[in-house]
Amino acid sequence: MAGAKPKPEKLSSVDYHPPSQSWMDVPPNVRPGTFNWAANPANAAYLDLPHVRKWQPTDEDWKLPDNWQQIVLEGLADRLQKYRSLKLFMDICVRCGACADKCHFFLGSGDPKNMPVLRAELLRSVYRRDFTTAGKILGKLAGARPLTPQVIKEWFLYFYQCTECRRCSVFCPYGIDTAEITMMGRELLNSIGLGIDWITTPAANCFRTGNHLGIQPHGFKDSLDFAVDELAEITGVRVEAPINRKGAEILFVSPSADYFASPHYYTLLGYLALFHEIGLDYTWSAYASEGGNFGLFHSSDMMKRLNAKIYAEARRLGVKWILGGECGHMWRVLHQYMDTMNGPADFLEEPVSPITGTKFDHARATKMVHICEFTSDLIANGKLKLEKSRNDNVRVTFHDSCNPARAMGLLDEPRYCIDHACNHFFEMPENTIREQTFCCGSGSGIGTDENFEMRMRGGFPRANAVKYVHEIHGVNMLACICAIDKATLPPLLEFWVPGVEVCGVHELIGNALVMKGEHRVSDLRGEPLPGQAGADGEGAADQPAEKEVSKDV
Repeated sequence: MAGAKPKPEKLSSVDYHPPSQSWMDVPPNVRPGTFNWAANPANAAYLDLPHVRKWQPTDEDWKLPDNWQQIVLEGLADRLQKYRSLKLFMDICVRCGACADKCHFFLGSGDPKNMPVLRAELLRSVYRRDFTTAGKILGKLAGARPLTPQVIKEWFLYFYQCTECRRCSVFCPYGIDTAEITMMGRELLNSIGLGIDWITTPAANCFRTGNHLGIQPHGFKDSLDFAVDELAEITGVRVEAPINRKGAEILFVSPSADYFASPHYYTLLGYLALFHEIGLDYTWSAYASEGGNFGLFHSSDMMKRLNAKIYAEARRLGVKWILGGECGHMWRVLHQYMDTMNGPADFLEEPVSPITGTKFDHARATKMVHICEFTSDLIANGKLKLEKSRNDNVRVTFHDSCNPARAMGLLDEPRYCIDHACNHFFEMPENTIREQTFCCGSGSGIGTDENFEMRMRGGFPRANAVKYVHEIHGVNMLACICAIDKATLPPLLEFWVPGVEVCGVHELIGNALVMKGEHRVSDLRGEPLPGQAGADGEGAADQPAEKEVSKDV
């Protein structure tokens, strides 16, 4: 941890006045609380990454390779040739500023270099200097500048202060995706050995043991066995959690946090209860025991290598199709890149629900269906018995996780699930949800303790919207469908909005689900079920009788 944690009173006072000098003349300020530690050399070497060495952002000398400028410029030239979108994004920005106030990091910090337009200029200025005639002749007058060690430090600081959430792209009249520029910037940084540990180590763990957390196969099995036992204690129903079962109809893949971390674990209990109740023929995998893909935050090559494990395991186990759990970046990779990177998955079948017969024809390419799509289809076809009052102890709002919302358009299915599992559901203000949702502030591998101040600053707009419904409607639970959100929103809300907890959508489903043969007096967290014997009176009895989704904010 780098220094003492700041207080909300300090971070809520944001100075939006720009500095008096040109942005090019403002040096990067690598100070505690605003950066991430460098990659562990042992894990970088394990991944065969280039130019592995010991260094830290706080060092004066970052020990760059002798020919680092050549590596970066040749890498940029290669990517301009390879990705037409990058060339387009470098040339077409007119600096209209439509994106300027749309980034959560700018809103929380007031730093102009966190405006998407200016963050992109950090790379675009080098592009102009070395790849455009105007930049070569006019230099700074054309917005061009040479590639220097200070520029590299600036890239490192600001490309790791972007969560690749893509909110800015929603508002860009030219459709520029600044997240793609950040991804290219990070690739170039990694080409000279400038990666961060919270991306490199999880990626290495995933290759070693199958998941980001480094849980070995026997630990993975122990975790699922423990969950099965605990669910039996809660419900009186013993379920199965098959692993590596060849010939199962469906391979289920979820983020590793679901079987290791809290509050993710309660979502896992919800999955297990649901799959048992509908008699799903499925299996987990110890090899593909991670749906999340930290390669997305490192490079396209790393993303492809990690993603390939899912199809490889589906082929080995002989399943028909794949079902994916609640995760954010996992689904961006699956939805936007998987088919072109590692497809076509001709060995799989077009997904069809074995319970309802619904054909998920939108997934005919990837052969993979989101759990919220699957569950909402079950609900729509009357296949689940849900008792909404079992969630009457919570007043829920929903955080649209950036990647499912903006990369997939998965907006209505989670709301449909929540609406059928809860009586008290309230939307946050319109300009903070659905496609315009605000990021948690800690995605894309920067949810570290050493980066705490920037995380709290970046999450300020999201927390502010939660605070609104907390104060107006008494909301005490924030539901989401992303593993990173479930890890980073609790400390964010504790910092900005104490009294609001975080859950997954399938925790709410698991609570409301009436299982055949069950004997339940508690919810999946072990708290008394509202209205059941043993409830302490702080649940349903204390709540107003709203049963409609409130959209009046």
